[in-house]
Amino acid sequence: MNERRLQYFTGIKDGIPIGLGYFAVSFTFGIMAANTGLSPRQAIVMSLTNLTSAGQFAGLGIIKAGASLGEMALAQLVINLRYSLMSCSLSQKFKEDIPFYHRFLIGYGVTDEVFGVSVCKSGKLDPRYCYGLMSAAVPGWTLGTAFGAVSGSLLPDHLLSALSVGLYGMFVAIIVPPARDNRTLALVVAASMILSLLFSCLPGLRMISSGMRLILLTVVIAGAAAFLFPFPAEKEVSYE
Repeated sequence: MNERRLQYFTGIKDGIPIGLGYFAVSFTFGIMAANTGLSPRQAIVMSLTNLTSAGQFAGLGIIKAGASLGEMALAQLVINLRYSLMSCSLSQKFKEDIPFYHRFLIGYGVTDEVFGVSVCKSGKLDPRYCYGLMSAAVPGWTLGTAFGAVSGSLLPDHLLSALSVGLYGMFVAIIVPPARDNRTLALVVAASMILSLLFSCLPGLRMISSGMRLILLTVVIAGAAAFLFPFPAEKEVSYE
């Protein structure tokens, strides 16, 4: 087996756990997409072209609220802006002579998990390794959405309601453990909950659409946390 094929299949091997995790989460997304009124085909296209759980779940809320396309685009820009930073960081691990089209195609598949696995790999990255990761991660996310969207029209309502709770369980599992050990993160979570409640209950704030509400809260809370609790400067890390 030549080096290129070895890199690709190594990426697939390392990406299988990512794909399995994506399948479980996107199954819930497929169910929620069906409940929102999207057809299975629309839900699948959304997952295949977006590849971001936070952006997609937020998008469903914006669609359900009937918000404008401008609010949808701005919300996706704010929520997914971190992937641009991840891509810039990841590009430093490629050799300088890697063609642009490789960087462009890999940018499509950069997610939190793909970035984490790629950036932790020792030495310079081979684009084919990233393609291997994407070959496991993207089908896992898309197939999970497909099964969830189809199940949304086949399973009984009480079972769908039970499965939909899995999404909130995922968010709790993501937020609670680090918040217990990080006082700043706990304050940010608490502020997010309180402000979201106020925006939903107070008469003046309730008039703001859900899409714009999401954008405002994300920018204000994240910006305030970055200003008040900046991370200390870290030593430069070498990927050689």
